[in-house]
Amino acid sequence: MRPHAPHSLFPGLDLLHTAIIITNQQLQIIFVNTATESLLAIARKHLEGQPLENLSRHSSRLIDATRAALSQELGFVELEWSTQTPHGETLIISCTGTPIHGSPQGILLELRPLSQRLRIAREEKILEDQKTNRELLRNLAHEIRNPLGGIQGAAQLLEQELNSDDLREYTQVIRAETQRLQNLMDRMLSSRPSRHISQLNIHEILEQVRTLMLAEYPHLELLRDYDPSLPELQGDREQLMQAILNIVRNAAQALEGIGSIHLKSRPIRQITLAHRHYRLGIRLSIRDNGPGIPDELQKRIFQPLVSGREGGSGLGLMLAQNLISQHQGLVEFDSKPGDTCFTLILPLLESEQPTL
Repeated sequence: MRPHAPHSLFPGLDLLHTAIIITNQQLQIIFVNTATESLLAIARKHLEGQPLENLSRHSSRLIDATRAALSQELGFVELEWSTQTPHGETLIISCTGTPIHGSPQGILLELRPLSQRLRIAREEKILEDQKTNRELLRNLAHEIRNPLGGIQGAAQLLEQELNSDDLREYTQVIRAETQRLQNLMDRMLSSRPSRHISQLNIHEILEQVRTLMLAEYPHLELLRDYDPSLPELQGDREQLMQAILNIVRNAAQALEGIGSIHLKSRPIRQITLAHRHYRLGIRLSIRDNGPGIPDELQKRIFQPLVSGREGGSGLGLMLAQNLISQHQGLVEFDSKPGDTCFTLILPLLESEQPTL
């Protein structure tokens, strides 16, 4: 008979998205929650009742720390160790241990993949950078708005003095372009929630972006790998399209119009964004086989006026990140020569989530 405790002794732990393992004083696993099954890709029936050391052949540091925590009745934090899933994937895990003084006595272990910790830290830095970028753009907009207003006013006065319709066309172009720049600055500075929220199919937006890009770059290869089971989400169609279009166009420009871009959609479960947990979300990958982002630009790629392309404005990626952030999402990227992938993570709000 396996010495495990009934799950009724640990109510609520199965609802947590943090992986939890509980052992007895002999370091036998007596409880794992659903998040642990997902993290380790092992069913609880194959974990409960087993020695803790069976989790990994590299678990000696974990075993030593757990024994010390039990004997000294002191916990430990952020101990790192590695294990391997049945699929051959190596996981680097950060573990926090807390002794249990009630019944049954033992230790509670919280497991977090190191990649998740790094992503949380990177996300916090992105949010901080966004605040800095908005402040920079706010100051820049103040300096740009005054001359734009002067140009538009002068063009309007000049138009009234001209007798030729042909010459008036030029002043109308000046007025239209200054208004376009003004609208662009307003969009970049806007942090207010969109008023144009609706139910939308993300694949329809991807297809529209694909059509536009093929018209602009006829020699480009745009591949698709969509998951048809993805539910609809609530969002601003124009904002999401603009964000995706900016990233795809940035990839096409890096390829100089010749190469391949791969659009991929997948569901993602149990995600945490901006310290908020979501049960379900959508992951969009935009991968190209271009030259990659230079190392010296990778830490600054989302900052305004930073571009690796001669003549680039350095605003497209920053605007994309800002628009995705307004949807409580996140933009990540990984780049090396021949393989650059931008990943957009969009959470589904509780009201949007289908019944599973």
